[in-house]
Formats: sequence, structure tokens, C-alpha cells
Amino acid sequence: MLEPLLGSVSAERVLIFLLARDEGYAREISRFFDTDLNPIQKQLEKLELGSVLVSRTAGRTRLYLFNPRYPFLNELMSLLEKALSFYPEDVRESLMMNRRRPRRI
Repeated sequence: MLEPLLGSVSAERVLIFLLARDEGYAREISRFFDTDLNPIQKQLEKLELGSVLVSRTAGRTRLYLFNPRYPFLNELMSLLEKALSFYPEDVRESLMMNRRRPRRI
């Protein structure tokens, strides 16, 4: 839906996923959308270089989230929320359901 604006389907998938879940990592995003890992990783790096996203490490995993200092964050979030409202109901529900296993101690 936002592919013409963002330039790629992978960019849209990354941003929609992070909007719904607040943070995520490359393999999690690629598994959710059943796509290759490489384009997702490239988009995450590109968006981080553009200061749209920031990352942090948790163990050996690099987690990405929206950069709160990005000047157009509110506008971007509004656009993504509008786009998400046009996604099929089952996709929206599965995006919003954030099921992660608890860490072993």
C-alpha cells in the first residue's frame, strides 16, 4: 500500500511491524511476513542510517525501534496508522498480538 511512497515493500513491512509492536528484530519481521531476511536487514540498516530508527542490543539480538528524536515521527506514525487500518483484519490482529516466550533464568 505504501510501497510507491517508501520505495519498497520491505520498508513498509518493517515500519508497519514496528508500529504495531514498538520494537522488533530482523528475523522476527521476516518470519512474520514470510519473506527473505536479507531485504529486511537492508531496510532496517537504511532506516537506521536515515535516523528514522534506532537500535539496541539485547544479548546477541539487535532490536530496532522508532527514533523518538526523528523530526517527522508524528506524521510518519499517522500515515502508518492509516495504512494499517486498511490491512485485512486477520493481519492486524496477528500484528497486535505480541507473544514472546519469557527468558530462561
